[in-house]
Amino acid sequence: MGHQLGYARVSTGDQDAALQVDSLKSAGCYRIFTDTASGSLETRPELSKVLDQLRPGDTLVVWRLDRLGRSIRHLIDQLAGLQERGIGFRSLQENIDTTSSGGRLVFHVFAALAEFERDLIRERTNAGLQAARARGRTGGRPALLTEDKLRTARRLYEQQDMTVEKIGAVLGVSRTTIYRALRREPTGTPARRRRSSTTKAQ
Repeated sequence: MGHQLGYARVSTGDQDAALQVDSLKSAGCYRIFTDTASGSLETRPELSKVLDQLRPGDTLVVWRLDRLGRSIRHLIDQLAGLQERGIGFRSLQENIDTTSSGGRLVFHVFAALAEFERDLIRERTNAGLQAARARGRTGGRPALLTEDKLRTARRLYEQQDMTVEKIGAVLGVSRTTIYRALRREPTGTPARRRRSSTTKAQ
């Protein structure tokens, strides 16, 4: 039979790890690893140590789920990693034990909820992009040229009164923006280029 290793983490609002440590000892943990608050959940050296020492058949025990995961997604990833290595997981406060059939069911429910959340985010993102396209946008920042400015740019370009560079300076946009806007004409070709092509053909 494998060992039970405990992991405790002390947050900024809970500087005393005694409650967690006592609970983990009572649960049968023969060794406990404790991370103290560092202002960041990214740096947890003791968690890295306990994960490295766990072997197939062992069980990782925590006082509460939030001691292990930074978020639901991170927690699910951690539990999936343990499961792949043949390591059990127990959370005392939530009474979850993945070495039991009931605990495995809870884990699968968590995983399904995380997948559901990811699908919802994907659907909202796609819906937002479709709504933006319906309003004539492809996402990102709003167009730099208003319809009025675009008409002015096209008129100046067709009349050959100014270079594209000067048109951009007057309208407060780059030369590239002017070129892109003119290429979006129904024919797909700037008016001046069409005119010069016609002249050459004659």
